[in-house]
Amino acid sequence: MTVKKSHTVIDLFAGCGGLSLGLYQAGWDGLFAIEKNDFAFETLKFNLIDNKKHFKWPKWLPQKAHDINEVLEKYAEKLKSLQGKVDLVAGGPPCQGFSMAGKRVEDDVRNQLVFSYIQFIKLVQPKMILFENVKGFTYAFDNDKKDKSQNEPYSLKVIRELDALGYNVKPHIIDFSNYGVPQRRKRFILVGVRQELGSPDEFEQLLKNNKDAFLKQKGIKSTVTLQEAISDLLQKNGEVPSPDRKGFMSGEYSDENLTAYEQLMRGDYPSTHTIADSHSFAKHSVDKTKCFNKLLAKYPQRGKRIDGDAREQWGIKQRGITVLDPNAVSPTITGHPDDYLHYSEPRIMTVRECARIQSFPDWYEIKKKYTTGGKLRKVEVPRYTQIGNAIPPLFAELAGKVLLKMLENGR
Repeated sequence: MTVKKSHTVIDLFAGCGGLSLGLYQAGWDGLFAIEKNDFAFETLKFNLIDNKKHFKWPKWLPQKAHDINEVLEKYAEKLKSLQGKVDLVAGGPPCQGFSMAGKRVEDDVRNQLVFSYIQFIKLVQPKMILFENVKGFTYAFDNDKKDKSQNEPYSLKVIRELDALGYNVKPHIIDFSNYGVPQRRKRFILVGVRQELGSPDEFEQLLKNNKDAFLKQKGIKSTVTLQEAISDLLQKNGEVPSPDRKGFMSGEYSDENLTAYEQLMRGDYPSTHTIADSHSFAKHSVDKTKCFNKLLAKYPQRGKRIDGDAREQWGIKQRGITVLDPNAVSPTITGHPDDYLHYSEPRIMTVRECARIQSFPDWYEIKKKYTTGGKLRKVEVPRYTQIGNAIPPLFAELAGKVLLKMLENGR
């Protein structure tokens, strides 16, 4: 009798579990996940801890949301005891301070979590590393430091620190839309391998070499358009009272002309649920609906953000909006629900539609509040933000399969 070899992974800054889900589907065995926010951890816990039993959670670590710095301080000896037992540490620190779409704040305290990540690697010493962040992670901040040698991208700092810890590392910029994800999402991916085990150089080539067979097995194409991803979730299909959002309506599934991607995402979920999880429609004012209808009917360019003077011309009150193109991949999904106007209906996207675009299967239920605002933004990560911050599970699954192959090749 052949005993299945266990390949172990720890997920840092795990969010709602997009990376963990992909690695679970690729055949990895989770040890535990570190995520600070209660909302995001609740989603991960419901789906991957309670439902899929993905993690062999250690008794010494309480099964709850954790700040990585508290874990490093309280459990340093326990982490050291894992040396030689962990195949992969995956995940990347929060990206908001580095994002080109945001304010790029060099003094954002979250940027310092990069060094907490390095300290975790130093203690655990996994065989391999998968680090993800926004493309802006590779750019230096524009500051007034006299010593320009101090003004270097954080990506170079991480590479230098990991090299000092005994890792061969290889950085990549990868667009997930080339791997079946219906979204234009370029990310910095760093792969590290302990120097005695080999080189990470083959990672991206293995991704490309295995992509076609992987997507064929899933039954989908390498490029999936927005309409092919969410056309079965239209509001016109019918509405029922939302089971998890009092006073709102949720959309019913359509079973007509399902695309291969929709079939993949739905699985057998509709056999037990008449509506999709987290598919509650926003309540728009009469004026906003009128504005949205005008944009859908007359705005000349899809997929390009409307801001600046054009906002006033078209009666847009918010900071900006993009009218989505049904025949192209979606722009990068963010944590702001007002960023995008549905391609055929006068409304913003639902959480489930965003999750589809991020390649979360419909059985993966998103927990806690839909939205939040004001002072609560500092402590809450609602459903839209959980999804916007996630790594697409479909890409994570392919990456997980490639890393398993590299691990076996290294041995």
